[in-house]
Amino acid sequence: MTKTELLELIANSENSGLEFKRDELRPEQLAKEIVALANFQGGRILLGVDDDGAISGVQREDLENWVMDTVFRRYVHPMIIPFYEEVQIDECQRVAVVTVSAGVTKPYVVRDRDREDIYIRVGSTSRLATREQQARLYALGGMLHAELMPVSGSGLADLSQDRLKEYLSSIVGDKTIPGRSEDWHTRLCGLGFMTEPERGSPPACTIAGLVLFGLSPRRLLYHAGIRWMAFEGEDKSYKSVDDRLIDGPLVPLRDTSSGGGSKVLENGLLENVFEAMRPFVSEESRDLDGSIRREKSWIYPLEALRESVINAVAHRDWTRYEEIEIVRYAEHLSVLSPGALQNSMTVEKMIAGQRSPRNPLIVAVLRDYGYVDARGMGVRNKIIPLLLEKNGSEPEFEATEDYLKTVMHQKALNSRETELPASILE
Repeated sequence: MTKTELLELIANSENSGLEFKRDELRPEQLAKEIVALANFQGGRILLGVDDDGAISGVQREDLENWVMDTVFRRYVHPMIIPFYEEVQIDECQRVAVVTVSAGVTKPYVVRDRDREDIYIRVGSTSRLATREQQARLYALGGMLHAELMPVSGSGLADLSQDRLKEYLSSIVGDKTIPGRSEDWHTRLCGLGFMTEPERGSPPACTIAGLVLFGLSPRRLLYHAGIRWMAFEGEDKSYKSVDDRLIDGPLVPLRDTSSGGGSKVLENGLLENVFEAMRPFVSEESRDLDGSIRREKSWIYPLEALRESVINAVAHRDWTRYEEIEIVRYAEHLSVLSPGALQNSMTVEKMIAGQRSPRNPLIVAVLRDYGYVDARGMGVRNKIIPLLLEKNGSEPEFEATEDYLKTVMHQKALNSRETELPASILE
């Protein structure tokens, strides 16, 4: 870093990724700032700069060894490898710059006096993380799969036994289906759809079990389901022409007894969402078919829409208390999935085809039902090329600490498209 670059940083004041400190602080105080940055998006700590931006300069002898050996090695866990440099301001003063990357093994903690404290960055300050924030950090680091958390008040009666029976017989390959409640509990706990009982309490459904097979997941898990909205204008201030919360089990109920394939008896959540969307994201062709009927076609590529919605369902963060949100505006459509990208995933890595499933059990079951292919590279192989081919525009991806949003832009159809399929499973 050059002197000019450093002075420009100082002039811009502290922020979420920049902290000023004198170097005469205690090691646990510096560790607190390091951990908070690593648990956020990374950043820099300038040692030898006062809170008001005044340059006091490095005062501690052998500062680099103190930072690397004392602070990082003894107080910061898991291990972080920072970048340390010193910038000369004038003949008498220099400032140390400690650069910390966003951590991939969150949460990072300060170990001091037989305690482990987790800090996060809130604006230009570092604070102790709340329980909810800690849970999100564990999930981001892949150490907690929220989909396996129990849902209080739930039980076997909240799950669709018809769907479970079909799943066990046709997909898992069980020769016998449980009869007694105790047998169901044992089997579903083994699959991760229910949790083991504790202290005499009956087993509860996991988030995954309730979302996949629950009769009415939102009754017990109020941020389950999908919120669908349609607006006449380009933002939500215009009139809403449709606004509903769609609930139900994620997987459909199928009849596989015929041996010649499967017949859908009841749609799953995804089919019901697309049925709600259909009138607002399709239009009639100018041409008539042989039955004197105007065919309808999707304004956005069906496979791209399908992939975006499935991704939102498969990878949403269940520690966030918002619903998945699909919104159609006059000229574009957005799909919002709650939660930040996890495990140092970025939009660029996602587009390149890198995979980091947040909810592996839900993804596995979706794959069993044919919603997700084995490669898991739908963004690269479906969403982007299909939207480019049909509408001549690339999708936009916006990743924040709160959500991942996919935006598709509309273009007037120039040619007649295929008729809408009866089910997105086809």
